[in-house]
Amino acid sequence: MFKYKTIASFLLVLVFTSKTTIAQCAMCKAVLENGDVSMAEGVNNGITYLMIFPYLLVGILFLAIYRHNKKAKI
Repeated sequence: MFKYKTIASFLLVLVFTSKTTIAQCAMCKAVLENGDVSMAEGVNNGITYLMIFPYLLVGILFLAIYRHNKKAKI
């Protein structure tokens, strides 16, 4: 049980701290260095938005596996 709480805590930290990270590839950074600040923030927000979905899918997968294993033990 402790293991699942640790994993869940770690995933929650990843999800909630991903918003504060600056996520840019080298090409995006090079293009946006010449642009204005609002455009750079928009690109960062878009990249962060796209990063959330893989974490959600993995979380849903682990939840389904957990429920399946829990149901199999009963």
